[in-house]
This record gives sequence, structure tokens and C-alpha cells, in this order.
Amino acid sequence: MREIQTNASNPNLYLLGFMGTGKSVLGKRVASRLGYRFIDSDYEIEKKCGMPTKEIFAQFGEEKFRQMEREFIETGHPNSNCVVSCGGGLCCRDDMPELVKSKGISVVLFSTPEEILERTSRNKSRPLLNVENPLERIKTLLNERTPFYMRSGVAIAADKNLKITEEHIIRIYMSKKKSRKKIR
Repeated sequence: MREIQTNASNPNLYLLGFMGTGKSVLGKRVASRLGYRFIDSDYEIEKKCGMPTKEIFAQFGEEKFRQMEREFIETGHPNSNCVVSCGGGLCCRDDMPELVKSKGISVVLFSTPEEILERTSRNKSRPLLNVENPLERIKTLLNERTPFYMRSGVAIAADKNLKITEEHIIRIYMSKKKSRKKIR
């Protein structure tokens, strides 16, 4: 696998989309290829709060968690040379799609509800899926969130072939990065 040449001030790459679409797995792979730092927004918020996301939701509620996500995007990470895996609901509020896009280049990963369920079913730390019928919950949340996702960046299918998806993300990033430089 060849590493991509970078310079000191490359825009961040934000991976957005529903939980279980591969943001973290692909983010680590892409960061390695680009020679960038990998950051997971949920992990950074958990570290700052000293508790897992599930406990933050239970103790403070979803709205407080969404405020923490906004603070993370605004000031909680470096401005360049990072691949940032964003929580599934991070861009699904008010002006969050535009805020994330203003910070760097965004790619939104999509998978089918069935694939998402398969990928997330063994992880009990997903507070929004700890319900009687998680597949229906996934479908409902996807329906609510898709308009936000579509405003947030280039949308791609995160199929089961990680290598192809990884290459696709890098191509999009490099193309967008090049067009950003032309505008400046």
C-alpha cells in the first residue's frame, strides 16, 4: 500500500454517516495511507468527560451529547492533517452539515439497514439501538438523518469491500483538496 504525499497544511477529512457504516475502520486505514492523525469524535468526547457515550446519554441526555459534538467540531481537534471519524448523529442538527464542511472535506458513508444491524448487533454500547426492534429503529433514524447526511458531503456506498471504499474515499479527498487550492 503506497502512502500519499502530503504537506504541512492539508484540510481535515471528515467521515460522516450512520453508526456501523465503517467510519472508524475506514478512517484508520485512510489516515494511515495519507500519513494523517486519526481522531474519533466519540472517543475524544468520552475522554474529555471521563465516561463512555452510553453513560453520557444516560446521565446528561442526548441533547448535551450533541452540544459536546458541536464543541468538538468547533474547537476540539487540530485544523489540518487529520481524518476524523464523526459520531453518527453529529451532523444531524441545525447548521452542523455546513459547520463540518467549513472545517474540511466531508465524505458520508452509507450502508443498508441490514448491514448496519449486522455490524452493530454485537456492540451493546450503542445507546440508540438498545431497543426491542433495532432494525426498525435503524430505519427510522436513517429516514430522519438522511437529509442531513446528504447536505454534509459527498455520499458513497460503504460496501463490504474495504479496499475499494478506502480508495474511493482517498480519490474524493484528493480531488476536493485540489479544487479547494484552485479556489484560493
